[in-house]
Amino acid sequence: MAGTLAFTKMQGCGNDYVYVNGFTEKVDNPSALAGRVSDRHFGIGSDGLVLILPSDAADVRMRMFNPDGSEAQMCGNAVRCVARYAYERGLVQKTEVAVETRAGLRLVRLHLDAGIVTGATVDMGLPELEPAKIPLNLSLCGGGDLKAPYVDRPLDACGRIWRVTCASMGNPHAVVFLTEGGDRLEKLDLPAIGPSFEHHPLFPERTNTEFVYVASRSTVDMRVWERGTGETLACGTGACATAVACVLNGFTERLVDVRLKGGTLRIEWSAENGHVFMTGPCEPVFDGVLLL
Repeated sequence: MAGTLAFTKMQGCGNDYVYVNGFTEKVDNPSALAGRVSDRHFGIGSDGLVLILPSDAADVRMRMFNPDGSEAQMCGNAVRCVARYAYERGLVQKTEVAVETRAGLRLVRLHLDAGIVTGATVDMGLPELEPAKIPLNLSLCGGGDLKAPYVDRPLDACGRIWRVTCASMGNPHAVVFLTEGGDRLEKLDLPAIGPSFEHHPLFPERTNTEFVYVASRSTVDMRVWERGTGETLACGTGACATAVACVLNGFTERLVDVRLKGGTLRIEWSAENGHVFMTGPCEPVFDGVLLL
């Protein structure tokens, strides 16, 4: 008889993952399993696989795998869901949950209404703006100051020149702002454009790419191409990188609503301590058992 694996499907702004409780379940090959569960026709259907594991440094540890089997350093939408899962399944007994990730420790504060979790705020830490630490391979793209932030710089991709601003939120991001009268956000062919950014030689570890239209000083619209996954309905670290890029380019205030295909994330780049705070939903979808 085939073995089984218990799982929970959860989503944050439509960014959906299959979550496995590593306290009780064992996954021998998470890279292979990620490809299987992510398939929306022959699997469960998701943007990837998340393992919730014991940690010596935090309340729980998160490992996240993309559909192509690669392991990501961080996922902002997933870390909110991990915190809710840990709280509601009794892995922690508090509403502020420390989650260990490959990008470092993330503190998640759950919001409750009458005892029910309604969302969460994550302290995403300091954005990394130094090109070598994002990382960017400036030597292959005309050189430049290795310390200066990479803001509003030209990039040749998909047969044309784009203006990009780069940052890391534990994983690399390239933010592209669309201008009034130029490309329409909803018309962009991301399956054609996205891979040319993801695999551009400027990005030695590939990159996530955000395409952004600034609607006002407090609101922007965004679509995202995630490395190892493709277009998703939302990207939490991408929304954070977008908010940082907005401020660096003088487009918005430090508190901004990022409207994505799957919903809205509220991002604040604190002027007080430089940390980026992300607030958004974290919703269970269903529990199930996978036949192995």
